[in-house]
Amino acid sequence: MADFYDCSDPEARAAGLDAAAAAIGRGDLVLLPTDTVYGVAADAFSPAAVRRLLEAKNRGRTMPVPVLVGEASTLAGLVLQTPAVATRLAQEFWPGGLTLVVEHAPSLAWDLGDAEGTVAVRLPDDELTRDLLRRTGPLAVSSANRSGRPAATDAQQAVQQLGLHAAVVLDGGARTSSAASTIVDCTGPAPRVLRVGAVPVERLREVVPELSD
Repeated sequence: MADFYDCSDPEARAAGLDAAAAAIGRGDLVLLPTDTVYGVAADAFSPAAVRRLLEAKNRGRTMPVPVLVGEASTLAGLVLQTPAVATRLAQEFWPGGLTLVVEHAPSLAWDLGDAEGTVAVRLPDDELTRDLLRRTGPLAVSSANRSGRPAATDAQQAVQQLGLHAAVVLDGGARTSSAASTIVDCTGPAPRVLRVGAVPVERLREVVPELSD
């Protein structure tokens, strides 16, 4: 079973972040909170770790794993050129429940699934996870559930579904909503909603009126 850390306690939080960063460095999986639901995280630049994540979720490569970043500025390092619409959306809704699909730089040594040159990126509004991301760099993170089952909204639910596959669990308290992030594809001539979630489409259109859904 995974090592469990109650991050409401400052000492346990510090120890948990150390353990989680070490686990990511070894290629292991970590269960952690985001601002939407609990997630299972792996080193985004380790194909073997991402493969373990997909296997843990019983999920195929046809649904590539999104990437979480600790700072908005990290996005520029993952792409050849940041689309203007992605910049506008990130400035308005990051950190928060919005995932942006962009074309990643060909030089990046990662394999997140059958993504066809794109990557889904989000800056979560959760300080615990962002503290980990600042230590590890970008993480491949998917909802902490077996494929087809409801997303975990607290650490115990995440453990029940994926605890046998993870090395570390960071308990950041229960999430108040089970809504996943909204996903917007910024790779085409006009931005397009791929999934409706935490950020309403009406709010997105206030920033990018040309949005299609």
